[in-house]
Amino acid sequence: YMYSDIILMMNENNNAFKNVRRKPGLQIWTVNKMQMDPVPPQAFGNFFEGDCYIVLYVSSRQSADIHYWVGRTSSQDEQGAAAIYVTQLDEYLGGSPVQYREVQGYESPRFRSYFKNGLIYKKGGVASGFNHVETNAYNVLRLLHVKGRKDVTATEVEVSWSSFNKGDIFLLDIGKAIVQWNGPQSNRREKLKAVLLAQDIRDRERGGRAQIGVVEGGDERSSPELMKFLTTVLGPKPAQLKEATSDDVPDSAQKNSVRLYHVYDNSGNLVIQEVAKQPLTQDLLKSSDCFILDNKGSSVMVWKGKKASKEERQGAMNRALSYIKAKKYPASTTVEVMAEGAESAIFKHLFKSWTDRDQTQGLGTTHNVGKIAKVDDGKFDVMELHARPELAAQYRMVDDASGDVKVWCIENLELAEIDPKTYGQFYGGDCYLVLYSYKRAGQQQYILYMWQGRHATSDEIAASAFQAVNIDNKYNGAPVQVRVVMGKEPRHFLAIFKGKLIIFEGGTGRPGVVNPAKDARLFQVRGTNELNTKATEVVARAASLSSNDVFLLKTDNISYLWYGKGCNGDEREMGKAMSDVLSRHEKRVVMEGQEPAEFWIALGGKGSYASDRRFEREEPLHSPRLFECSNQTGRFKITEVDDFAQCDLDEDDVMLLDTWEELFLWIGNSSYEYETKEALNSARDYLRTHPAGRDPDTPIIFVKQGYEPPTFTGWFNAWDPHKWSDLKNTKLNKTPAGGGGGGYRAPGGPLTSPPPNKSGMSSSSASSLSSSGAGKFFDPELLVNKTPDELPEGVDPTQKEDYLSDLDFENLLSTTRADFQRLPKWRQNDLKKKAGIF
Repeated sequence: YMYSDIILMMNENNNAFKNVRRKPGLQIWTVNKMQMDPVPPQAFGNFFEGDCYIVLYVSSRQSADIHYWVGRTSSQDEQGAAAIYVTQLDEYLGGSPVQYREVQGYESPRFRSYFKNGLIYKKGGVASGFNHVETNAYNVLRLLHVKGRKDVTATEVEVSWSSFNKGDIFLLDIGKAIVQWNGPQSNRREKLKAVLLAQDIRDRERGGRAQIGVVEGGDERSSPELMKFLTTVLGPKPAQLKEATSDDVPDSAQKNSVRLYHVYDNSGNLVIQEVAKQPLTQDLLKSSDCFILDNKGSSVMVWKGKKASKEERQGAMNRALSYIKAKKYPASTTVEVMAEGAESAIFKHLFKSWTDRDQTQGLGTTHNVGKIAKVDDGKFDVMELHARPELAAQYRMVDDASGDVKVWCIENLELAEIDPKTYGQFYGGDCYLVLYSYKRAGQQQYILYMWQGRHATSDEIAASAFQAVNIDNKYNGAPVQVRVVMGKEPRHFLAIFKGKLIIFEGGTGRPGVVNPAKDARLFQVRGTNELNTKATEVVARAASLSSNDVFLLKTDNISYLWYGKGCNGDEREMGKAMSDVLSRHEKRVVMEGQEPAEFWIALGGKGSYASDRRFEREEPLHSPRLFECSNQTGRFKITEVDDFAQCDLDEDDVMLLDTWEELFLWIGNSSYEYETKEALNSARDYLRTHPAGRDPDTPIIFVKQGYEPPTFTGWFNAWDPHKWSDLKNTKLNKTPAGGGGGGYRAPGGPLTSPPPNKSGMSSSSASSLSSSGAGKFFDPELLVNKTPDELPEGVDPTQKEDYLSDLDFENLLSTTRADFQRLPKWRQNDLKKKAGIF
């Protein structure tokens, strides 16, 4: 079909969008004979490789995203029709949706987020006579190859042992029964994801009537009846299967930087004109044009100005595809198309700063923070922070800073307590540890700040990190750890010292040490109340002044309180209060432009300084983003988790939450040792390589699983504080052989049943996971602290952990952590693998 033919068919069928709903939820259509056919909800997540699909997601905030999915074997006609339908649907919905092009196997995180249990790729297509899933249809015979531990895909493969490998999981689906075969090299997370997918197929496609059984590869003898069923369908199992294949998709990102292009048509020729490269600024985007942003070749984004012509807006997707061909990028390159005012979060993150229309600044003013509800107008009330974690996150305040404070300085590489009378005074030549304690919901909480002076030695900085570990251990890992770089103090840190935080450029506060005398010292005072004020020492020269702020000039005999023309009454009041802390001398108020000669003499002479009128300083407003951190490819790699929720925090991983003003590193209890060890370096790499030119000294906050502060939890909708304590009851678990049928218990779901007896399997034969070599598991009380003579018959006293279920062993491990840490590393790793932690 030609483009004009497709448009003609659309015009003849002007009811193409009559079934489009504008209420929140997911809608899917497949392109069949150039027409949009709705897909029934029970088939959501199933995609024929020979078809193209259109997916519309409307959020609870009425924002919309349109995706068109391209199957591996779909025709050019279908792809063209899908692209045109997406453009037409975008116009039908007012031009505000973000458009995405998805290619099979390379789907975006946002697309995958709609299908939490994974995607199923099916052979054929509608044009081949295949139909979408019908509920309660049992005439099925297929083998699904399941890959992925976070983003799961299941692809239909040949029903044969030749399709199997040692590292992945395979589902043999015959309609009334689904048998899961776990490759011997697959891990616990992959097994859980696969059984959730099997349950999803059972519940949505079979009305909950299909039964599920599980076979552990390498230990098939433990499930003889299930294996009899597999060999009946697949034939005898070969002695050797293929080796495992990597789950990682090759990184196609180019080595060049983020670039912005103006792309337009000139007499039928595509013209690509570079506008700028990273870091980009928002003012480069002109409303009268359309622009392409090339994100290092990993994705291409098209921005449509609201005053651009209709032809330019409608041709945006085709321009992007032409650009990809011109650049010789892979056909799988992700494409996003968005209108001015409806930019995606990732698009905004690629700019140095971004200001949304009607955005304002300040505590109590209205902000639209994406996933978080709007903050109502009115005075900032810190007492609401516990009741409303979204406020705590927005204002970066866990409480009203009225908790207990303890401060240490690093002296001779050891901790030395600071006199409480000097709390709030920090010297650039020192390193400090600040432990803040407060209560939330009746439970004691801790934050450990590590403040590092700009002029501290490398040994002192290393010692501060070492001593922080000691304090963390003293409180059983409960403190949230925050690294604070001098001059980049987070809001809560300022609030702790009640408007009396003073940062001296150099020197030391250690007892008995005399700092070099200075004829004059100049301090810049910023803040409007006790929660956000600090005084920072600057070079005592006229050039350090700014009309926007308050300054205190301290000399041997008198102190001058200098008010710039741009400061307000609140700032002057805080400056006055700070001057009482900094100096006991007589204080003289000096208004800008009315300085006495002595003032300029103390500064070394009158000179020019920043005296422009203050413009309203608006902070960049960016929606929070969550990433999974990984070093498996040999270099730091992050994978975004779109539309994130608490359930996306995987205890096996280190997660990075970017709220722009700070980075949170969430450490899962079972994360790999090297991931935890390298988490700080990974976060620094993330900031250093960020295309928006991020501040490398952005605060990095370590949060351990189970100890999340409200400044972290507030970025998540419906945070469940009891989730981690309940996790033990929902984890994938070994079941004793003969213990009543076996099966997995997935979170929120019942224990799965083994396949029915009429297929030749007894209900007692389907063990959900392999039993140990001994063939059974024992209660921990029968094994722990028992002599060899007291152990049950047949138990090897040197390998008692082999006779514990994964769950029992991990529970035991959590209560004997100190003993565990004393074991050799090789033994720790062996036990962790045995427990299913890795």
